[in-house]
Amino acid sequence: MRLVSLLPSATEIVYALGLGDDLVGVTFECDEPASARAEKTVVVGGRDTRGMTPGDIDSYVRAQLAAGGDLYTLHADALSALQPDLILTQDLCRVCALPSGHVEDALGYLGCRADVLSLDPHSLDEVLESFLAVGQRTGVPDRAAQLVAGLRARLARVAGAVAGRSRPRVAVVEWVDPPFTAGHWVPDLVRAAGGEPVAARPGEPSVQTSWPAIAAAAPEYVVVSPCGYHLPGAAEQARSVAAVLPGVPVWAIDADGIVVRPGPRLVDGVEAIASILHPDAQPAGWPAVRSAAVQRVTAAS
Repeated sequence: MRLVSLLPSATEIVYALGLGDDLVGVTFECDEPASARAEKTVVVGGRDTRGMTPGDIDSYVRAQLAAGGDLYTLHADALSALQPDLILTQDLCRVCALPSGHVEDALGYLGCRADVLSLDPHSLDEVLESFLAVGQRTGVPDRAAQLVAGLRARLARVAGAVAGRSRPRVAVVEWVDPPFTAGHWVPDLVRAAGGEPVAARPGEPSVQTSWPAIAAAAPEYVVVSPCGYHLPGAAEQARSVAAVLPGVPVWAIDADGIVVRPGPRLVDGVEAIASILHPDAQPAGWPAVRSAAVQRVTAAS
């Protein structure tokens, strides 16, 4: 089966299922594994936002959406030339990836007969279920079941380690200028890590909020997880959060790696958040996750 992924998270799912050799097309944002973008045909492009501030990016996105424009460019001819059997895409967020309707319209215009599977999870459980859906459609349901069983076993290990402990109040900030709440599966990660999500919208899209509203939720920890950024970028932005929320411990986390992309590494995100909230309850493996994926940040750091 020839596969095309129009989502970084879907690319990770494909590789986790041992189907990397079947993947022929990816997006310009597919960076895990690192070889994916170099070895596959890039069929979706977008604006290079390096050098833009979070405020600049927010203004650009708002202007594009208000004008009915697209944030991503589908290289339709390249897609058609790949002759895919199955295309993995989404309808969850226009800011995060190309909607499936755009893909289906392009396929119809090109006469391409590929199937399209839209992955639109709203919770951590639905993320895990999406792995089973991909496994079913790609003919490897047993591999998918084994993958999900392993991830659930890791979640159970975290749950056992934090059971009976106090559950700190945690605000996850998904964008800093302007601030956005945590939505969809992100509050589930906090709960699974032994925390209580506040200033959050479980199962719902992230929405703009304000720093006074976040402060009013009385978080005991703030985790800065800006969509589109790995740990260095998140840490840079977290310094401004520490400045506007003095007295609250602020942590940066590898957002694209383990929090905002609905792929297998979300369980790494649970372990990393648990290492922040309950550092003395770490099973084997947590210290390595923590050192690689999270960083305590102050306004002066």
